[in-house]
Amino acid sequence: MSIEVPVPRTAVALGITDPVEKARAELKAALAAIEEKSNVPKRVTRATDRAVSTARGFVQSKPVEGALAVAGVAVAVGVAVWGLVRLYTR
Repeated sequence: MSIEVPVPRTAVALGITDPVEKARAELKAALAAIEEKSNVPKRVTRATDRAVSTARGFVQSKPVEGALAVAGVAVAVGVAVWGLVRLYTR
C-alpha cells in the first residue's frame, strides 16, 4: 500500500507516458513557477507572515528581550524620521 503524496503546482507528476500530456504538465508547471516568482505581493505577504510568526515566538519565549527589541525599533524609527525631517527642513 503506497501513500499518494500531492504534487506541488510547480512540479510534474511522475509516470506520465503520453508525450502530449507530459508536455501539458510541464507547461502548466512552468507557468505556475513563473506566477510564483512574479507575484511579488503574494511573496511579500508570505515573508511578512513568517517574520510576524517568528517575532511572536521570540516574544513569547523571551518577553523582556522582546520588549527591548520593540523599544529599540521604535527609537530607531523615531531617529530616522527626525533625521529625515531635519534634512528636509534645512
